[in-house]
Amino acid sequence: MKYLHTMIRVTDPAKTIAFFELLGLKEVRRMENEKGRFTLIFLSAPGNEAAEVELTHNWDPEDYGEGRNFGHLAYRVDNIYDTCQRLMDSGVTINRPPRDGHMAFVRTPDNISIELLQADGALDPAEPWASMPNTGKW
Repeated sequence: MKYLHTMIRVTDPAKTIAFFELLGLKEVRRMENEKGRFTLIFLSAPGNEAAEVELTHNWDPEDYGEGRNFGHLAYRVDNIYDTCQRLMDSGVTINRPPRDGHMAFVRTPDNISIELLQADGALDPAEPWASMPNTGKW
């Protein structure tokens, strides 16, 4: 058995791709299906191309709700504080800040939860993260 990809449905591919690019993922391929009226966009992290995220954009509008029944995608990052700061500087809400130097949660433009985990254990707690409250849900 080999893991292939995780699929999430998106309403605005450009916004969702921009979000994942902030995390460091890159688009690796795209497929347009006019008959089925959808686009598939595959992204992966450089050096980990076998683990893909498939963004499915159905051309006809649909309401996907908050996607909480999906759970979350998880990514290991080199520095959780730098990653969260880069996301915040770009307008992304940090729903669960990395108060412990180890774990944070954010959400995509379509409200899919993304868990960020510090590589190689936890960093020492640091401000402003250590005292930052949760925002919303994840």
